[in-house]
Amino acid sequence: MSADGTPKGEVYFEFRPVGRQVRVTAIDATTGIEVVVLGPVQAAQSDLRQLALRKLMRRLAGEPGKA
Repeated sequence: MSADGTPKGEVYFEFRPVGRQVRVTAIDATTGIEVVVLGPVQAAQSDLRQLALRKLMRRLAGEPGKA
């Protein structure tokens, strides 16, 4: 991660509707670590992306030797 807490490389996002929810997967391209969040289908895609990115950043910060 960089000094400001964001991942160094690219982050890939996948949005998949599941009934009345959206499953958002965020994948750090450098490490291959991925996280999943669920949100309502009517939520803004930018909000769901931000939520998934924050979860990914927390996960990367918790991985010894990977952050």
